Amino acid sequence: MTRNINYNTKQKDMIMNILKNTKKEFTIKEIYENVSDIGLTTIYRLVDKLVEEDRIKKTIGSDKQTYYQYLEDCNEENHFYLKCNKCGTLIHVDCDCLSDLLSHISKEHNFIPSNKNIILNGICENCK
Repeated sequence: MTRNINYNTKQKDMIMNILKNTKKEFTIKEIYENVSDIGLTTIYRLVDKLVEEDRIKKTIGSDKQTYYQYLEDCNEENHFYLKCNKCGTLIHVDCDCLSDLLSHISKEHNFIPSNKNIILNGICENCK
């Protein structure tokens, strides 16, 4: 019997609802503090699965802490994210200019990039 990788449970749906409403990066501890009736081990397992499914992004901060952030669903080919270094907000961007950059990288640097999780760091309008 084959298991469906995208199988959803009440617990997974509860965690996803919290993450969708969180515009900034978060830690496992912060998720744990916002859910009831879900154990810490289960949260780690579900978050790891969501990372594998590319539904959330995992990063390591300058403080060596592991952070996660919800990635908006997108079917567009030319999209990327802007991440504010001050407030942690992740902004989804659709831009045709990305195809030119990816083409340049492929041709000039002999590297085939994946634009699935491109994140540019900087300072957002609210924090500058």
